[in-house]
Amino acid sequence: MISHFPSSASTAEPVDVLKVLDFQRSPEGIQKTTGFCAARRGAKPNVAYRVGKQAQMSVPTKQLFPGGVFPEDFSIMFTIKPKAGLQSFLLSVYNKQGIQQLGVEVGRAPVFLYEDQHGKPAPEEYPLFRAVNLADGKWHPIGGEKKSVTIIVDCKKKVTKPLGRSDRAVINTEGITVFGTRILDEEVFELAVVPGLASWL
Repeated sequence: MISHFPSSASTAEPVDVLKVLDFQRSPEGIQKTTGFCAARRGAKPNVAYRVGKQAQMSVPTKQLFPGGVFPEDFSIMFTIKPKAGLQSFLLSVYNKQGIQQLGVEVGRAPVFLYEDQHGKPAPEEYPLFRAVNLADGKWHPIGGEKKSVTIIVDCKKKVTKPLGRSDRAVINTEGITVFGTRILDEEVFELAVVPGLASWL
């Protein structure tokens, strides 16, 4: 599951991105698999979704944010197991002109792409986490938040990078959100995503 939880106390419920994308319907390129808790005492193994190369999943961003507002302060959390050695986008948010405003690239060196209404930060200033390898074939819970992006791997390793965005930065919700690849990517990644263990705050 990838969910969105606004940081302001005024907005209550999270938005479950995997539910909006209807992962349970098992669209083309998506199949259920066993999560990283294969054996749990007194419980069934948790379910994950394997995202294959043919998966093409998108939704109007307003379906994720019915109020039409993407929060200025937020966190992104997810539990993934990328294919070893791979580097690809997990999630991308585009405006109606097709400009990628936000993206989470996972793999050998995760990247947090963010472009506000003033074009900040510049691409060369996107937070790049060279010391963090997510494409090692293992499960990783990850999170990032606020003006300085902090990535927390496996609930213990914590790396923070600055995010040079504008004051009162805005992400436009008039476009689409794409799961699994960017619009211009030739190939999507293979990835297992665990529902219930990931969130967008």
